[in-house]
Amino acid sequence: MSAPSISSPPVHVAVTGAAGQIGYSLLFRIASGAALGPERPVVLHLVEIEPAMKALEGVVMELDDCAFPLLAGVETTTDLAAGFDGVSVALLVGSVPRKAGMERKDLLGINGGIFKPQGRAIAQNAAPDVRVLVVGNPCNTNCLIARSNAPEVPAERWFAMTRLDKRAGVAVDQVTRVGVWGNHSATQFPDFENALIGGRPAEEVVADRGWLEGEFLASVQRRGAAVIEARGLSSAASAASAAIDSVASILGPTAPGDFVSVAVASRGEYGVPEGLQFGFPVRSDGSAWEVVEGLGHSGFASERIKVTTDELLEERAEVTALLA
Repeated sequence: MSAPSISSPPVHVAVTGAAGQIGYSLLFRIASGAALGPERPVVLHLVEIEPAMKALEGVVMELDDCAFPLLAGVETTTDLAAGFDGVSVALLVGSVPRKAGMERKDLLGINGGIFKPQGRAIAQNAAPDVRVLVVGNPCNTNCLIARSNAPEVPAERWFAMTRLDKRAGVAVDQVTRVGVWGNHSATQFPDFENALIGGRPAEEVVADRGWLEGEFLASVQRRGAAVIEARGLSSAASAASAAIDSVASILGPTAPGDFVSVAVASRGEYGVPEGLQFGFPVRSDGSAWEVVEGLGHSGFASERIKVTTDELLEERAEVTALLA
């Protein structure tokens, strides 16, 4: 690995909710080069609410103690305009976490208002090339709210996180072409029909359609709730890892023949209503992305995709007042 080029201009990266669990797990990996690569210095813009600023001070002390060669600076603020000033990457992590027994509609009501002013602040202050990844749940609709309040920022610059763990008794790098369709919720559809394991169709390797349609699908859709039940808190380290992978997927080229999963603004692909922030299989060349077209679906898969589409339409209707 070559040494970082200190002559490279640093990339300014904003992270909201920076003192929270996900933020804490995320910042050190960004500072180490995991998101933007081993040769790109970064300046972190850490945005928090006033009650969390003391904790954020401790996070900054730890970042300083790590002495990351790529970390060119750290700025902390409670002001959105300052936090997003000149940033090229914005990770919107801060939100009220889902707690045991909480419904998604509760999250929509609590968190929706956070993302409207964030969208405006990004439009008014971020760099012209800004890319925005929404991590805070319900991330699809939170992204829609922020995006709709920032019409100056092209829709293709907005992303919501959809990633999942893959398990088939093989190394992770043997599993490719995994698309997660729709909402980042219990209705998401992990598309095993088009996935490959070691270059072979996943259905052929697993050879148990009933398990794929039943236990596998349920375990993915309910993973967040299972983590909450087990540890009493929402996912943190795995969410941060997924965010890092998502940024790398957006800003870097996709491997030949593969695709990644991220929620983007629908242009009507696969009959999904335009404008929804929808999880699709996506391919990137490092500067632009496209939804992978031409994937086939069984009746079962089509019905699962319809269910998650309907949920996103319902969520959009619930937050109409927050959309510009």
